[in-house]
Amino acid sequence: MSRATAASKGLASCHLCQKVASLELNRCPRCGTVLHSRKSNSLNRTMALLCTATILYIPANISPIMITDQLGSSIESTILGGVVLLIQMDSLPVAAIIFIASVMVPVAKLLSLFYLCWTVKSGSSVSPRQRTIAYRITELIGKWSMIDVFVVSILVALVHIGKVLVIRPGIASIAFAALVIVTMIAAEGFDPRLFWDKEDENHD
Repeated sequence: MSRATAASKGLASCHLCQKVASLELNRCPRCGTVLHSRKSNSLNRTMALLCTATILYIPANISPIMITDQLGSSIESTILGGVVLLIQMDSLPVAAIIFIASVMVPVAKLLSLFYLCWTVKSGSSVSPRQRTIAYRITELIGKWSMIDVFVVSILVALVHIGKVLVIRPGIASIAFAALVIVTMIAAEGFDPRLFWDKEDENHD
């Protein structure tokens, strides 16, 4: 038995005020926003942003995220270098949090979004409900990967003892912040309703 959907009836939900209206109106009768049945060119834009984020991931991890100037000498620390240092200082819980939030979460989010884009492009038979749940989890956990940037920002603000000890953010902090922002935009720009389009076609 076929199931009626908003798209099949020529209806769309306004992206701004969420009012359901006919696509024939072109603009939302409530707020005037242009109506789209799906986010415009969602898949291609998401893939472009994911490729950009993948490129940013390299300098974010191999470049110094923090530079410590102490008594005339400079010490550069990468994300993984900081994790190793915390382990050597027996701060295992903090090291685990930094490693998970700054290394594992970005990788997991990138792989998850690449996979979801692939399932839409290839017409995967994986349940749309399962893919929707995976998308929601990906969107949620991705916002926790800014911990390293926050830590560096706090240290830069607090630790500045004359010329004895100065902490400066490294180039990786910029790359990492850009990486997180780009992946968040990619997740927001992806339209999970694409998961259901194929299933709706199969039921017609």
